[in-house]
Amino acid sequence: MRIVRLADLAFAGALAALIALPLSGVALVQTAPAQAAPTQAAPAQAATAAPAPAAPKLETFGRWSTLVDEVDTGEDIRKTCAASTAFIGAGGESGTLTLIITNGDALPPDAYPSLTIAVDNKALPTGKSVAASFGDDKGHVAAKLHSDAAVSGRLSWTVDNQAKTSLALLRVMRRASALDVSFGDAPVGSISMDGFTKAYRSLGASCGFPTTDVAP
Repeated sequence: MRIVRLADLAFAGALAALIALPLSGVALVQTAPAQAAPTQAAPAQAATAAPAPAAPKLETFGRWSTLVDEVDTGEDIRKTCAASTAFIGAGGESGTLTLIITNGDALPPDAYPSLTIAVDNKALPTGKSVAASFGDDKGHVAAKLHSDAAVSGRLSWTVDNQAKTSLALLRVMRRASALDVSFGDAPVGSISMDGFTKAYRSLGASCGFPTTDVAP
């Protein structure tokens, strides 16, 4: 279980880097110099050559970016699907909010994408059970978080992924124009939800789960 979480955090860090420089990240994949192919491939080489892995698919919806990465396990295609947005915290710190799910996980409505917040604010509370509030002027959802390893050098917190709480939180994200987040009494920031609905639908289409309970 812990290994999966660390892998998710590494993927969140990769997505955060691509959000910062989306075009250059894609360009590096697309413009890497190709090696000249030999005029005649040796039979042994042709027999053992493995197909090149597909480049991760990056899309942008408003202030949100999505990334879909595929790995051929030899038995099936394992997809990791993530959506993330960058924000400026209450004290001017940089941060990201990221959703991650794989098609090998339990999928909605049994379980929902994990939600991780990474922000450069060492004054925020840490630990295994941090009380948090997510919402807007129409209402808030209370959740528990645990602090994790750093994401791209920033402290990170992940919401305890209980299906009922996660669904309520995702519905608030779909409703809000900006999501106000606080850990205990400490404000984290107000995070734009511009493009979230389309980004979430894109995750469902890519990783194969229904999205109508969040984004009808």
